[in-house]
Amino acid sequence: MPARRILSVWFPRFALDIAVRREPALARLPTAIVADRHGRGVLVAGTQAADAVGLAPGLGLTDARAICPDLVTRPADPARQAEVLTALRRWMGRVSPWVAEDGDDGLIADLTGTARLFGSELELAEDMEARLAQLGFGARLGIAGTPGAAVAVARFDRRTAPMAPAGNAIDQEARATRSRAAKSRPRPAAPLPSRQIRIVPPDGLRAALGPLPVAALRLPEEATAILDRLGLRRIEDIAGMPRAALARRAGSDVVRRLDQAFGAEPEPISPAAPPPHFATRLNFPEPIGKEEDILAGIDRLLPPLCAKLQAAGRGVRRIRLTATRTDHATAEIELGLARPTQAPERIHPLLALRLPEIDPGFGIDRLRLHAHVTEPLSAHQHSGHADAGAAGEGTEMAGLLDRLGARLGVDALHRLHPADSHIPERAATVMAAAFSAPAEAWPMRSGARPLRVFAPERITPIAATAPPAAFRWRRRDHQTASAAGPERLAPEWWLDDPAWRSGPRDYWRVETADGARLWLFEVRGSAQSGGWFVHGTFA
Repeated sequence: MPARRILSVWFPRFALDIAVRREPALARLPTAIVADRHGRGVLVAGTQAADAVGLAPGLGLTDARAICPDLVTRPADPARQAEVLTALRRWMGRVSPWVAEDGDDGLIADLTGTARLFGSELELAEDMEARLAQLGFGARLGIAGTPGAAVAVARFDRRTAPMAPAGNAIDQEARATRSRAAKSRPRPAAPLPSRQIRIVPPDGLRAALGPLPVAALRLPEEATAILDRLGLRRIEDIAGMPRAALARRAGSDVVRRLDQAFGAEPEPISPAAPPPHFATRLNFPEPIGKEEDILAGIDRLLPPLCAKLQAAGRGVRRIRLTATRTDHATAEIELGLARPTQAPERIHPLLALRLPEIDPGFGIDRLRLHAHVTEPLSAHQHSGHADAGAAGEGTEMAGLLDRLGARLGVDALHRLHPADSHIPERAATVMAAAFSAPAEAWPMRSGARPLRVFAPERITPIAATAPPAAFRWRRRDHQTASAAGPERLAPEWWLDDPAWRSGPRDYWRVETADGARLWLFEVRGSAQSGGWFVHGTFA
């Protein structure tokens, strides 16, 4: 078997490269990316203009602005960086099927047996460097026989002369032939990117790693500090030490990382698993166009799709049906569900409601069902008959939302969701119906709440009682037939709400002689009443 070869790609200014891709003008300015470190702004990357004035990663934002008042800053975006790094990991599949992420600013790949497809390791690295530069990313590349050595030379080797093996006679002859062919072609107008490539030959691990600092072994900061206090600052200082004494003084991590770097201990590369993909497809020997034929095709597609979801423990939230016609055009419908499900009997009627939207044209050759949005779904153990009944009510509500969503769209459905506040105006918020809590999740209140709450409307008491025995509201006189209360609600002291600055409110449930059921309150800001208001109506 060929010797193991590992490629490490490090992006020294990864956060800055992402920002410059969005705003190219930042590359010409003193620009820095700022991240929050324990409540303190710290520079994590800067342009060459920022480096020229003495700004380096790790410098505080206040000190950086004192050095360079014209400094342009952008906040770090870890979520965006993770997305871009994942995209680059998939892009690196062109050189190896075994690619993994190395921290939040690097990638690592197993090149064993694949470098020869690009000519040589040097040509592969140069090709990758040029392609990454075209994408707007500056990178340092290291190739070695172990992951630890590849990462070390890519991130910590600062020698000016690039390391690259001379290769065998065949490689040298092939390289010379390509070099003569390249000289015969006209030179490109734009200069090639500067090489930041370090290639360690299989027998050159100790020579390549020896001069590097011990931090290149990916050690914890505590272990690096201990070794520094002992005067052991380079890898060659600890490479020949007895392992037991080294582990006793600096910890077992130092020995393990040292053995991994030199190949004495295996270090596998675990590529990220591909994202789950749930789709089924059905090809027809003859084109179809009738609605019942399409439904029959859906009946064939749904069971295997739901079986895949059940095997993965997931439920579908959005599903797409795509019909490919004989003229190579496509027609599709998409459904959103109120709750994730694996049941074909819940999905089938919803698709049937939307089938009239599909134009079969001269016939449909292929149907495809794709559950492109899924969520984890686990079985629920009911604690008793009451719990099972409540679950049944929730299922019925989800079915209603599914049917309404199939006709109107799930995004058009909203419902009230309980909020963490006892103030009536803040006790609920409007959310998408598919993602809000079920009705039984509402917290218990000390008093009944009206079905409809509106802005307080002042009333004129006719009788000075609490609540008023008679009052005038909306240009009509009302007589109080019965009343219940009061329920005092105090303002939330941590919020400055102008409507509650006058003080607490005493709420009453009042039923008038003509049958109106009102929610009245009296403002109790001082010893005297601040007035009476209607805040809502009961059903």
